[in-house]
Amino acid sequence: MTNWTTAAADRASARGTEKIGYLSQSDLFRDLSPADIAALGASLAMTTCQRGRVFYEPGQTGQVLFILKRGRVTLYRITTEGKKLITGTVEAGSVFGEMLLLGQGMYDSFAEASEDCVLCVMSRSDVEHLIARYPKVGVRLLEHVGRRLEQAELRLAEVAYKSIPARIATTLLRLAGDDLHPVRLSQQDIADMVGTYRETSTRILNDLRTARLIDLRRMEIVVLDRDGLEAIAADLREPRPVA
Repeated sequence: MTNWTTAAADRASARGTEKIGYLSQSDLFRDLSPADIAALGASLAMTTCQRGRVFYEPGQTGQVLFILKRGRVTLYRITTEGKKLITGTVEAGSVFGEMLLLGQGMYDSFAEASEDCVLCVMSRSDVEHLIARYPKVGVRLLEHVGRRLEQAELRLAEVAYKSIPARIATTLLRLAGDDLHPVRLSQQDIADMVGTYRETSTRILNDLRTARLIDLRRMEIVVLDRDGLEAIAADLREPRPVA
């Protein structure tokens, strides 16, 4: 075997090992044996998307289901006025896509990689085969879909009943997570997520920074005071500068 053939085989083997590693770490496949995961890895397609790439658009034909293994994805719509409205953010480990079998729909949304991403891509036939062979995976899929529906309902309630400062505080807390990791989104992204104008979002974020609840950095927002943000998220108080 020539050197270039050997190198190509090594790269293919490394990609296969990496794919199996991603699948084995997924909660979706936690009930499968190592042999089952290896077989699954050989049959499923995995792809990478660089940050900023739109990999799904309204009107795309065919049903497809994505499992986000690494990175973050933004789902958004473009209104008739041309305004971008973010309908959701997808974190690593989540399932999303257009799949009537699971009650999953993109609902005229775009999907854009907001960070470099690794995605597992499944067609309807892939999903049908997966559920038929591994029924427990079907149960996990339904659990994931149920959680996404619950999150969508919570976001709708936020828009309907919360003030804009409360929506921004709630969004920052949700994105920062329990460990309060930096939120790597622009101020425009935050505005699009809560359904307001950039100017309004910028003013409120500056108020939160002045009150020492957050720190604003380049394309990054850091939560400094969880309790203070939680009070605003509950509409208990407005952000006030610290004297």
